[in-house]
Amino acid sequence: MLLEVENLHVRYGHVEALHGVNLSVRQGEIVTLLGANGAGKTTTLSAISGLLRPAEGEIRFEGHPIHRTPAHRLVGMGIAQAPEGRRIFGTLTVQENLNLGAFTQTDRPKIAETLRWIHELFPVLAQRRDQLAGTLSGGEQQMLAIGRALMAQPRILLLDEPSLGLAPLLVKAIFQTLWEINEAGVTIVLVEQNARAALKLAHRGYVMEVGRIVLEDRAEALLANPEVRDAYLGGQASGE
Repeated sequence: MLLEVENLHVRYGHVEALHGVNLSVRQGEIVTLLGANGAGKTTTLSAISGLLRPAEGEIRFEGHPIHRTPAHRLVGMGIAQAPEGRRIFGTLTVQENLNLGAFTQTDRPKIAETLRWIHELFPVLAQRRDQLAGTLSGGEQQMLAIGRALMAQPRILLLDEPSLGLAPLLVKAIFQTLWEINEAGVTIVLVEQNARAALKLAHRGYVMEVGRIVLEDRAEALLANPEVRDAYLGGQASGE
């Protein structure tokens, strides 16, 4: 198992946000976390990436406990995150943002190879390499956020709401690129408001409610589940 989360509790001060979360991710999978705002999805990703320290429980990467490992070391181990809201550096150029994503890497030929791959995935980033990142459109900024995370050459990519605020055509393009990234061997954990798109892309999914996992299944089964349809898919069957 590439990633395992066991009995994870996370607190903000005296308020507990996660109440014993358990999940696992196999090498090569796309796993999505579904749930309403405040369900604990972003908190789960932040704990995995080392931005939050669990109060209880364990997170293992390739069998090794990582829940007390600093975030920058986790990036070097192969865990990278593209956060909600993109959080690019707007006063730096596109290329400077991408360079920052490779701060843990030392193999210059490999860095150059990764950059070429990212330019193939997102040609606009090559075209706008010298443009200030803050002047990009929302969709281009999302591409840059994903590209910056990929510059770390991750084994597992954590994505938090990659389609947020994007037009439908851009959402389709982003999800097609996520499929290509996964096909290239990168495991993905996806938090996404567009539950239908997420489940069509993912292999498996977890449904979260108020800090707990309440359902786990194959993505196809979740798409067909009446309770999931009613809560997250507008009540429509997966084929509609």
